[in-house]
Amino acid sequence: MGFVKVQKNKAYFKRYQVKYRRRREAKTDYYARKRLILQDKNKYASPKYRFVVRFSNKDITCQIFSSDLDHDVCIAAAYSHELRRYGVKLGLSNYAAAYCTGLLLARRVNKKFGLDELYAGKVDVDGEDYNVKEEADPDSKAPFRALLDVGLARTTTGARIFGALKGACDGGLDIPHSDRRFPGSKKAEGDSKEKYEPNPEMHRAYIFGQHVANYMKQLQANGDGSYEAQFRRYIDAKIGAADLEGVYTKAHKAIRADPTKKRDPKECGLFKTRDKPKPAEFPKKEHKRRKISVQQRKARVRVKLLARQRAAAQ
Repeated sequence: MGFVKVQKNKAYFKRYQVKYRRRREAKTDYYARKRLILQDKNKYASPKYRFVVRFSNKDITCQIFSSDLDHDVCIAAAYSHELRRYGVKLGLSNYAAAYCTGLLLARRVNKKFGLDELYAGKVDVDGEDYNVKEEADPDSKAPFRALLDVGLARTTTGARIFGALKGACDGGLDIPHSDRRFPGSKKAEGDSKEKYEPNPEMHRAYIFGQHVANYMKQLQANGDGSYEAQFRRYIDAKIGAADLEGVYTKAHKAIRADPTKKRDPKECGLFKTRDKPKPAEFPKKEHKRRKISVQQRKARVRVKLLARQRAAAQ
């Protein structure tokens, strides 16, 4: 048997350092986070913002964060389940919903900082790449700048993360990006100077949910009952393949008109509703008994003693 070197010896264990908790849980990429939050010293404690996008099975979360020494500060947030207030009742986790959620967050942030009238963004959605920084006035307020934080998600071409990014950019936020990973983008052919060619037509189709509409038409053409099984809620809501573009067009206009619309009184939680509207005021609870005087306490004791004597006499 040849020589076997022992790697994990006493010196190894003496110097072993446990990784951060969120790294052990595979929740945070600290290599990327360090480069997203580090700020130059001559910025004098000015915050550096991140546009954070996260996906769950039923919801999309878009938030603007700034980092402090010991915690993160959430500046604004938008969720795809809020799109029901703007007419999007179904498909709250697809590419079109991600675009609407990013647009909703962008309009909220601009309204919060008084930039909504100065930077309206791109109202006519055509799928072309857009950056509000190119049309910013150097003598006026600068657009709100943030960096895209994708977390541990894969940044593949056509990913929903870039739908939220596109919505935020069209809403008037300054987020550094390129159109390389938008839907339909592919490597350039021939002797082109650009390495990648965008496809605005396909990107526009994704923004308005036409990829879902095409799938609905495909299942309808099969005629094997799969359309009724997969799109039962759309059928109950009387939404067909031809209606999707109109639904998202109205949602974009409604979001721009009022990005801080209050939820319905019967809306409860993420996807639940209540039978009766939420009351304006709840009755106050008295957790502690109100104070009583010494004479009142003696009277209470006297009443209890008399009650016990009567019970014993009987």
